[in-house]
Amino acid sequence: MKPASRAGAWLAIALGSLYFLLPLIATFEFSLRMRRESYSLEAYRVVLTDPGFQSAFGYSILMALLTVITSIVLVVPTACWIELRLPRMRPVIEFITLLPLVIPAIIIVFGYLRLYNSSSWLPLTGNERATDLLLICSYVTLSLPYMYRSVHSGLRAIDVRTLTEASESLGAGWFTTLAHVIAPALKSAILSGSFLTFAVVIGEFTMASLLNRPAFGPYLQLIGANRAYEPSALAVIAFLVTWASMGLIQVVSRNAAGAGAKRRLPGA
Repeated sequence: MKPASRAGAWLAIALGSLYFLLPLIATFEFSLRMRRESYSLEAYRVVLTDPGFQSAFGYSILMALLTVITSIVLVVPTACWIELRLPRMRPVIEFITLLPLVIPAIIIVFGYLRLYNSSSWLPLTGNERATDLLLICSYVTLSLPYMYRSVHSGLRAIDVRTLTEASESLGAGWFTTLAHVIAPALKSAILSGSFLTFAVVIGEFTMASLLNRPAFGPYLQLIGANRAYEPSALAVIAFLVTWASMGLIQVVSRNAAGAGAKRRLPGA
């Protein structure tokens, strides 16, 4: 690479880093000013000891975990079946899974409210547990592009047809093959999709707000409308959770690549 090109690349990286980091640094600096005379972590102490935060954050974590489990159970068998039995349907399924990126979340949740309100044939907004189920379904829909693309990429990286045929030739059924042969081979892809799903769900606002559920997103909006320093602390916490998820994806991907390279070495 020429020196001019290298300098231009480093300049672009520096400008991009400043564009993303400066607002976050300013937000963090402002969150430390709750005590006027000095910097302190008082805003974080107030937030972390607030029962409302603990309840909202715990609720969002629970919903995120349930969404991840539901997405894995739904997407992994479907993607495997499409890859093995219905390859001609692959473009159709890919188009369907990309629709949540095109259709705004507010339209999706309004459709749910229209279909499943208290006067519909299947009322899911009449009690809290049914509404929680509807929220999980909403989150599964919202995270479908990320989970499906991760699993699909993992399937294309392995010879799933040969693995399935070898397992079935040894007498294993479909579910045994899926659970003990295909799923372990897709571990890194499933974990990547799971972390992405977790990051999407933990800060989601629109669906939780319109379904009137006590999630972290609506709590963040409520605090932001009534306080000064605590919202900045909450924003930093939300960034840390998202970045931790992204970092775990990188760790999982790197470990998977290292394991694959080791298996390809002679005598490994």
